[in-house]
Amino acid sequence: MNAPVTFPGTFAPSPCGGLAMAINGEATVMRASGALWLPGHRALIVADLHFEKGSAYALRGQLLPPYDTRETLARLEREVAATLPDQLIFLGDSFHDGAAEERLDHNDALRLAALASGRRLVWVIGNHDADGPRVLPGEIIDEMTLGALILRHEPRNGAQPGEASGHLHPAARVAGRGGRVRRRCFVTDGARVVLPAFGAYAGGLNVKDEAFAGLFAARPLAATLGADKVHAIGWSSLVRD
Repeated sequence: MNAPVTFPGTFAPSPCGGLAMAINGEATVMRASGALWLPGHRALIVADLHFEKGSAYALRGQLLPPYDTRETLARLEREVAATLPDQLIFLGDSFHDGAAEERLDHNDALRLAALASGRRLVWVIGNHDADGPRVLPGEIIDEMTLGALILRHEPRNGAQPGEASGHLHPAARVAGRGGRVRRRCFVTDGARVVLPAFGAYAGGLNVKDEAFAGLFAARPLAATLGADKVHAIGWSSLVRD
């Protein structure tokens, strides 16, 4: 996974296996789980959880193992236990559709509600969950400012210093001596960042897709998720699908 990196910003490995980097001057750690950690605010941010995607597909006759919500919750609980955040922020598309909250297994709903205990829980709305949750605890907002960052679901075109968004489910395909590998990733130019999808069944869009064109003023960095480490991959080492 290692590849030469040419990047105008400054980044460094973090003891947790993540990648520490300032985004628009705000200290962040891009964690191997796909969560973004803001140490100055003790805030843990995850994007595109897509709870109950499996059950949504089942309703349409496409049967998938119905464990995506449980797997996503387990990973999220591990991140909360590891970081002990004061703020837990869901960056939109937390549910796969407007009826997903109603399809939640009772125990999964209890686990999700428990994540709000002792901390601020924020639901930024996305295109899949425009109304937010109806029963679960937490604040429902369109976007929010946290330090030097603006947190919203869908990235806006043009220069957007400090924007942290999701929606696009970035993934990197890396060409190396051992062949080609495709992984979810953060993508950032140091001014803004797009988070990978955190949901177990959420797909990934190649960062060289046209949907990312025009978002970054400089050639961005793909912070690619490994099993327990984030790998910094330069733009020139990335290939299209």
